[in-house]
Amino acid sequence: MSYIYAMPFRFPKNEKLKSRKTIQALFSEGTRVNHYPLRMIYLSMEGLENNKAGFSVPKKTFGKAVDRNRLKRLMREAFRLHKNTLKPNNGDHFAFLFLYIGKESCDYKSVENAMATLLQKLPE
Repeated sequence: MSYIYAMPFRFPKNEKLKSRKTIQALFSEGTRVNHYPLRMIYLSMEGLENNKAGFSVPKKTFGKAVDRNRLKRLMREAFRLHKNTLKPNNGDHFAFLFLYIGKESCDYKSVENAMATLLQKLPE
């Protein structure tokens, strides 16, 4: 029995943001867009072969690792499902960093709505 995988709905390792240089560039030069409870910082990068995304939840607000990991899972799932709305801009690829800025934990629906709205605000 063969399985057909929908490629756009995967979040493989090569799409995860891990480079310290890229993360520093995001914080210093990136553009910030907010939609409660998320903040998206993005930067167009020429050297990337595909879009890369990272997710962060502040330890100061959510002291327990269980709570932080749950929110990061929700953000990754919402990004995975909505990343196909991104269109390649003349071959440029983006580096994204999604920060959870809410003070309380929230449900998946509000994270998904915020993620969809943020990805639509990306310039063409």
